[in-house]
Amino acid sequence: MYFITSIVLIIFVMVSVGFFTLLERKVLGYMQIRKGPNKVGILGLLQPFSDGLKLFTSEQVWPMNSNFLIYYLCPIFALLQSLFVWVLFPYYINCIEFIYGLLFFLCCSSVSIYGLIICGWSSNSTYSNLGCIRSVSQAISYEVSLSMMLLCYFFLVESYNFMDFMYIQYNSWFIWIFFPMSLCWFSCILAETNRTPFDFSEGESELVSGFNVEYGGGQFAFLFISEYSSIIFISILSVMIFMGCDFLSFYFYLKVVFLCFLFIWIRCSLPRYRYDKLMYLAWKCYLPFCFNCILYFLVLKLILYHFFL
Repeated sequence: MYFITSIVLIIFVMVSVGFFTLLERKVLGYMQIRKGPNKVGILGLLQPFSDGLKLFTSEQVWPMNSNFLIYYLCPIFALLQSLFVWVLFPYYINCIEFIYGLLFFLCCSSVSIYGLIICGWSSNSTYSNLGCIRSVSQAISYEVSLSMMLLCYFFLVESYNFMDFMYIQYNSWFIWIFFPMSLCWFSCILAETNRTPFDFSEGESELVSGFNVEYGGGQFAFLFISEYSSIIFISILSVMIFMGCDFLSFYFYLKVVFLCFLFIWIRCSLPRYRYDKLMYLAWKCYLPFCFNCILYFLVLKLILYHFFL
């Protein structure tokens, strides 16, 4: 049953990634006062399947100077890593309940950096190396702030288990406890998932396409799916931590779709940030803010203990 559950989960993640790309293209179209994909199927609903078929049936080309085996296997590794973190999705039936779920998420998200490094290095291209260095430094910088923010809520909940987050947020969401933290979290996950305005690993205007410049066809599709599945999962994680974790409710999934829509909306609205300002934001703004927040949450926990126990 574990195996069947995992296969069903992977199929649904793949389908959700396909329709997320369709949603993105539709929203981008309407925000730029034009129509998105509307030819393939009714209202363009079959467009994701058409795109996937086109990518996986196109010719495989690889650079002569690349480290062929590593270059070829790296996108598959990136896809497996992004799908592996989905075992944290909370179920009641046929699931692996993680007592240390938040720590497992941090471990899996840190492993994703190796996929970026290997993709950029094994292509043996100057542009892919530049994109790889930029994306790795960005991901490492913002992972520190993300870990600190998760630590704050661990102090409050005293558990790494997502089920405990659901029980504690039954009457009040964590977003109301400290609203600025949720805004900083959203900014950090934009940087962690390489999305606008922090999409420096794929800076098309100056790096041609970043670390994945030498990839095409099915390998590019694997990298594409891994990036978008990470976006969907981190939206689910944000809803679980900040907006109530009642995953048996239909409203939980509406909140996830709303956060995914916010990713697209920000892509439509904001230009790319400057790289030195991105690093300044991570180390000089978010990190001191997170240290102060840890003190704030510790004091809040002591007050709660004093008055309610």
